[in-house]
Amino acid sequence: MAQIFSPLRHAGEAGVLMTMGDGITYQIHPLLACFAGDYPEQVLTTATFTGECPICPIPHNQLGAYVHNAPTGLRELELVLQALDSFDDDPTGFLQACKGAGVKLIVDPFWKDLPYVHIYRSITPDILHQLYQGIVKHIISWVTKVYGGAEIDARCRRMPPNHNVHHFMKGISSLSCITGQEHDQICCILIGLVIDIPLPRGMSNVCLVRAVRVVLDFLYLAQYPVHTNETLETLEDALARFLQAKDIFIDLGIRESFNIPKLHFVQHYVMLIRLYSTTDNFDTAYTERLHIDFAKDAYDAMNHKDEFTQMANWLERKEKIFRHDQYLKWVQNGSPISTPRVEWEPPGLELGRFLHMSKHPTVRAVPIDRLIKDYGATYFHAALAHFIALANEPDLMRAQLEARLHSVCMPFVSVPVWHCIKFLCEDPVLRTTVTADSIHVWPSTIDTRGHSVPGRFDTALVNEGTGGDTGVEGESSTLYYMTN
Repeated sequence: MAQIFSPLRHAGEAGVLMTMGDGITYQIHPLLACFAGDYPEQVLTTATFTGECPICPIPHNQLGAYVHNAPTGLRELELVLQALDSFDDDPTGFLQACKGAGVKLIVDPFWKDLPYVHIYRSITPDILHQLYQGIVKHIISWVTKVYGGAEIDARCRRMPPNHNVHHFMKGISSLSCITGQEHDQICCILIGLVIDIPLPRGMSNVCLVRAVRVVLDFLYLAQYPVHTNETLETLEDALARFLQAKDIFIDLGIRESFNIPKLHFVQHYVMLIRLYSTTDNFDTAYTERLHIDFAKDAYDAMNHKDEFTQMANWLERKEKIFRHDQYLKWVQNGSPISTPRVEWEPPGLELGRFLHMSKHPTVRAVPIDRLIKDYGATYFHAALAHFIALANEPDLMRAQLEARLHSVCMPFVSVPVWHCIKFLCEDPVLRTTVTADSIHVWPSTIDTRGHSVPGRFDTALVNEGTGGDTGVEGESSTLYYMTN
């Protein structure tokens, strides 16, 4: 790391000339401002001890304490630098100096000689490892211990399926090596799993539900792409409410203390967001995939002897194959001298959806009587007549429309039925069409073994787009649902 950052020593002080995207050359001073990593990497970088906070000097046995709006001080960088510099002058007292500064025995950390670097202020929030793989992981474990794995798994299986949420048919208590994405999916159903389960010994579950809820509040507030003073106050309030409600786990005998470094670190989130902006700038989830591409796959491809040399050779060969493949594609395309310039447009916030249905229906002919009986479409005939009358005469008044309904003739007794419709949207970055959501519906049936297969009827809130002052957020909306 010292070798990698060595160019910053001179450039940070004297500055270097760099041409920006607008074509103007500036003299800039590149500095090491932030360090994004998981907890072991933070401890290794800051030379602090495992079990302590990497940026503040609070003792391990006080990590669970919280005082609202209390000033949070950083570790004294000058004291640490003086302890590190004492190695050459007083090797005997180096041990005591490092102990007094609260750091490990390190001689020359990579950030020691970098200009204007405060390593204890450079550690950034990490949504993946601190929240999803930290606090959320603990909460799920504690909730499972409180209610028992069998009850939690049974409730997971009873959760209605949803296009955007993973359906844990086998439950969550037996999962091992859970990824951050899986923890994200569990968070979508976590409050529903605990909302009405009675606690042992007749205790009220209000405090436990409140603790789970405020954890989820903090989790999603911390991931806001834009923050204001109001949202940061709300984030601080959510943390304070959780740290007040967390004692329910002590009352239930699940925990004895909350001296957990990741739980303590979230108290620094507001300060760090004010310093370095929103947490999506530093989330290690973006680069976590590189662990697989550059380390795990390379390690699995060798005989586990002299691993660093073999891994480097494997990655070098992969890069050569990739470049050769790009060259072949360039030749096949006629060896163009230059590619046409495409005007780049910044991604917008367009959240529009458009309906997509398959070309052929799931069932070609379903009798209308069966629609009413099995699909629950009680008012299908009247709604279809209403639609036909308005399609023929859009300007009908309400009284005229009611009169026309009796004269609508339908020369059919069955209709085609689609069991799935999709709502598509355009990805603002890749400019590709992706499925934003889908609605499924089918009645209960009997399988070949004579077992009953339950039906599925999703609930959908459909915005009619009339711009009225009713419904959700001042827009006229209609709730369409079908029950079996």
